[in-house]
Amino acid sequence: MSDTKQNDQAGKEDRDSPPLRFELMQADDYSKYLLRSKKEIVFILRAMRDKGALITVYFNQGNDFLLTTLLSVSGDGGSMLLDPGSNAEMNRKALASDKLIFIATHDKVKIQFNVKHLAKAEYEGREAFRAAIPEELLRLQRREFYRLTAPIAHPIRCVIPVKMADGSKTTVETTVIDISGGGLGVMAPPEGLEFETDHLFENCRIELPDVGTVLATLRVRNVFEFTLRSGAKTKRAGCQFVDLPGQMLTLIQRYIIRVERERKARETGML
Repeated sequence: MSDTKQNDQAGKEDRDSPPLRFELMQADDYSKYLLRSKKEIVFILRAMRDKGALITVYFNQGNDFLLTTLLSVSGDGGSMLLDPGSNAEMNRKALASDKLIFIATHDKVKIQFNVKHLAKAEYEGREAFRAAIPEELLRLQRREFYRLTAPIAHPIRCVIPVKMADGSKTTVETTVIDISGGGLGVMAPPEGLEFETDHLFENCRIELPDVGTVLATLRVRNVFEFTLRSGAKTKRAGCQFVDLPGQMLTLIQRYIIRVERERKARETGML
């Protein structure tokens, strides 16, 4: 698709879409989705570059925009190069702006970050934009969290505190089947604990191998029975995180990125 057609298409989408929301401007509401680790930010930007993700850059208080793609991310993770837009006047305005908002979609997750300014540069003999790597990046997954199937070789354990009928307290350990920033699926233990819809479990501990421990409150959203390959029947419970603190969400995102990176490395023969 040519740059002109891309701009025409983006313009049509803007006219047909509701007013834009720049979530980074409401940091209090979205702070738990912000990544501040330079290593994680660079990893996401390089993945976007590899997939040729189309990025819309807004400036002039959101009144002007251009379309771009990432050309490269420096080896030291300090800067990135971007393809200029097709409109020379928009490029000039973008270079003169002191705040630009980048919005894209990567792996069905909304990505957003801000940069203070752009500079002229060259990439493989042609014009390009240079920008500093953002200090923070928004991965907004409120509506559709990326769900990771837990690795079998390194299982995730979830320890759930339970109050017994006689008032005594104990803990039950169960295996996590999948996990996302919104919740997790666990294999219901055969005895000792019954999962019921809307039941709340507080102070649960989710052990993420090589990353850390997530402390969370879980609400059971659904329970269903399924059959294992062995023919044995068991139950799976889908649980939602309740008021998950930002630092706990960051641990989960870090774990998901780590596992996916290792999985892709194995697929390409790099591990």
